[in-house]
Amino acid sequence: MSITLSMVVKNEGDRYLKRALMQHKPFINAAVIIDDASTDDTISICKEVLTGIPLKIVENKESRFFNEITLRKQQWEETIQTNPDWILNLDSDEMMESSFLTQYEIITNQQMYDAVYFRLYDMWNDSHYREDKYWYAHRTFRPFLVRFKPTDQYVWKETAQHCGRFPLNIFEYKHFYSTVKIQHYGWSTEKGRKAKYERYMELDNGGVYGCLEQYHSILDKDPNLIKWG
Repeated sequence: MSITLSMVVKNEGDRYLKRALMQHKPFINAAVIIDDASTDDTISICKEVLTGIPLKIVENKESRFFNEITLRKQQWEETIQTNPDWILNLDSDEMMESSFLTQYEIITNQQMYDAVYFRLYDMWNDSHYREDKYWYAHRTFRPFLVRFKPTDQYVWKETAQHCGRFPLNIFEYKHFYSTVKIQHYGWSTEKGRKAKYERYMELDNGGVYGCLEQYHSILDKDPNLIKWG
């Protein structure tokens, strides 16, 4: 059974995109990428790194991220149109541990489970992740790899932000918890954190879709960090 990587990207050329795609390439069989109106070399990086595997790139002329639900629905619809076996939904700054290489064939060839849950660690630099009352995503397992079921009628959490990367149906699937960890590097530089903070303040400055206190904590000067490994 094959794995299709599904990803949304925007102006990722000078960030983690190339590194992430190179890490994923050994265990994916195809990729569907939504480019959300990039103005840099993001698309060319995708084509360069993913040479040799089926690649579908959809280019949005105008960004849809201000209303994330439309973007995630687009990502899902474009991905399932390729009739994938399994969908691995990762952002361009998320990387699976290399140990996944020893497990993915067993996972995708079994018939008992239809979703695989992983823990995501918010890296605050290259060697440490953050953990405190606002930053503890790694304590919870979440779905990143799911089996596509063509006969299902998929429904979504209809919110403009924080709508989730998968339809709600996925959480009803029989699943298991993987020991493989995912490192999230989106918070790992001061420049990146500032950009994310400014984006949240622009899109949700009232804390309607997320936690306002957590947004403000992004800029904490001395957060609690734990060494990776």
